[in-house]
Amino acid sequence: MGWLQLLFGLKAPVDRKTYLRVGLGLAVLKYAIDFSVVYLTTGKIWTLIAYLSPVLALRHKAIDPAPEMLLWAMAAYALPFAWVGLSMSVRRAADAGFSPWFGVGFLLPLWNWITIVWLCFAPSKAGWSADDDGEILPVDVRTAMASVGLGVALTMSMVATSVFILGDYGWSLFIGTPFVVGMLSGWLTNRSGRRSVSASVTTALLAITLSGLATLLFALEGVICIGMAAVPAYVVAVAGALLGRAIAGSRRTKDLLNISIIIALLPLLAGAESLDTRSPLLEVESMVVIDGTPMEVWEKVIHFSELDPPSKWVQNTGIAYPIRARLEGEGVGAVRYCEFSTGPFVEPITHWEPGKRLAFDVRSQPVPMAEWSPYREIHPPHLDGYLRSKRGEFRFVALPDGRTRLEGSTWYEIDIAPIGYWSMMSDAIIHRIHLRVLEHVKHDVETANGKAS
Repeated sequence: MGWLQLLFGLKAPVDRKTYLRVGLGLAVLKYAIDFSVVYLTTGKIWTLIAYLSPVLALRHKAIDPAPEMLLWAMAAYALPFAWVGLSMSVRRAADAGFSPWFGVGFLLPLWNWITIVWLCFAPSKAGWSADDDGEILPVDVRTAMASVGLGVALTMSMVATSVFILGDYGWSLFIGTPFVVGMLSGWLTNRSGRRSVSASVTTALLAITLSGLATLLFALEGVICIGMAAVPAYVVAVAGALLGRAIAGSRRTKDLLNISIIIALLPLLAGAESLDTRSPLLEVESMVVIDGTPMEVWEKVIHFSELDPPSKWVQNTGIAYPIRARLEGEGVGAVRYCEFSTGPFVEPITHWEPGKRLAFDVRSQPVPMAEWSPYREIHPPHLDGYLRSKRGEFRFVALPDGRTRLEGSTWYEIDIAPIGYWSMMSDAIIHRIHLRVLEHVKHDVETANGKAS
């Protein structure tokens, strides 16, 4: 329990020897886990350069192509390491006589190395006092309301800066902003006296919730996007509130300068993120087994009949779904038009091998969904070009028993961070679209052969 409190808690002081020893140990452990997981799943070597790189696109490139769940798993198990590093950096900064806010620099790309090195060598001077054993005071309603109001104002200003000025849906918006809102709420709630953990967390969550409702009220986003963004936002806001509460109990945090600097860094980070335009190319693959020969299946893919309407709940989500497809011409250079509920995909054929492979690029595409909103129609920026289909193909694999395995793949890019989180949803949606098309072809082939179940 002592080690767990040291690593994950916010009470135990951290001197430079402990900080250096634990930091090196966890860095080696994290690299060993990353190295093993990457090698076992991809056969590639996870280099130190990739491990230390602050640019996520470079990390993705180092293991491309890789199972997308690998990126998601690596991000998920990195969270406890990040929390340990952050909490120990804050306590070490206070122990070294700096403001605890200096330790928050552990989260900033590139600057985190300066923070870590400095804290490894700075001698102990003041110790750490989280003031967590005193009397718990009742919630100050005015302070809580101010915390919520400032949190909403900060979120809305970051939405305006990131989305409408910089055109970027990045980490600073979806992760950095709710974390700072949580820290601000936790710190302000406890600045004039110690309040309970539940009061501190509730204030932060209320600020995040009202921020989401504000973006909906001003028609900046729709219900679906806000709901999906809320999950990681709530998690990091809770972590921020706990950290802000602990910092408020320190003896050297009675001014607004340090938290103001952290708030000011958010738009700067958003600006830096917007300069990196690289996106990993992701693949979604689906397949069905059809009771028919490859050429029979090929004919039904080329001469695609209209699909039956999906269930009402699918239509009501607003997510685009396929309706019909038609082909103009034959061979390489022909153009496939795949009509969705939101408009057509225009797909010039790039590979034409009857009974074996049909591949195409995506020249243009419709919006991926129609957002839910109290208003008749809204058009959030994320609908335009932030999820881009690049190419696709059908593969016809002959099986020994006279059947065919029809495989479909879509390659796409997504410019919304964290990519691992948002791509889980986009993958699921694309996979569902694949299956709708493949199952339709299967039904047509087997019906023509008198073998439909």
